[in-house]
Amino acid sequence: MGKKRDTGPTGFAIVDKPRGWTSHDVVAKARGVFKTRKVGHSGTLDPDATGVLLLGVGKATRVLRFLDGVPKAYTGEIRFGSETDSLDSTGVVTTTHEMDPIDIEAARAAASALTGAIDQIPPMVSAKKVDGKRLHELAREGIEIERKAVPVTVYRFDLEATDDPMTLRCTVECSAGTYIRSLAADLGTALGGGAHLHGLRRTAIGSFTDDMAAPLETVELRPAAEFVADLGLIEVADDVATDVRYGRVFPAARIGATGDGPYPLVDSVGELLAVYEPHKSGTIKPAVVLAEPPPKTVSEKDQS
Repeated sequence: MGKKRDTGPTGFAIVDKPRGWTSHDVVAKARGVFKTRKVGHSGTLDPDATGVLLLGVGKATRVLRFLDGVPKAYTGEIRFGSETDSLDSTGVVTTTHEMDPIDIEAARAAASALTGAIDQIPPMVSAKKVDGKRLHELAREGIEIERKAVPVTVYRFDLEATDDPMTLRCTVECSAGTYIRSLAADLGTALGGGAHLHGLRRTAIGSFTDDMAAPLETVELRPAAEFVADLGLIEVADDVATDVRYGRVFPAARIGATGDGPYPLVDSVGELLAVYEPHKSGTIKPAVVLAEPPPKTVSEKDQS
């Protein structure tokens, strides 16, 4: 008996995550919405944060990893004068500081020093794993360990004044893996005191923005090809599509693939067939194949 074809829903969804939900909560609820266990997400959001969360559904869960390095954008508020154990407003205040009302120009100068390629120490209250255990699990046990600084890139760190002289509104565009909470805390330290983050909202993952997002109850499943469109879709001819469906290795020049990849390959109607990556001697190989092989003809079945 041949392998059963996967006929469940496939695609992706742009969810506007509500405050108070973990990213796993969204996935669990989405399994009921889309009536499949095959749901995953890209880019964990803290429970208190809102905004863009991308879900892969069905076979599209297998391409989630290609979005891991996509830049992200956020907005939020930085409240000066106090530090918390989580670096945001969900934590317990650990230190307070007597600070003068924040001078916006001094704050912008300090933010400029935190822009570009920087090294950032992950907060203890985070989902990052060290020796197989998540940091927030250790933090709940009262354990604090030394964390290695991680290189990240902050492309934009803009600040605006608010009606509260001890609160600034921030807009951040950054590489994957950047902690906005840490930026807020570091800015407070740079200004001679302390600060924590409040009201974080993710406004974009790559080209997927929050005006494209919807609550999970009303979100629509979108074609899988849109999921990886930022990588540059390559449309392939029918003969190539057949080889792709079988997961065959072939020369990169056959489809004009250049650069380091990965290469999302679509057919003539825009269906995502597979994502290929560089192989050896100028060839490319499948990293993930979503499309099923063509059904066997009667003569092929007889031969087998």
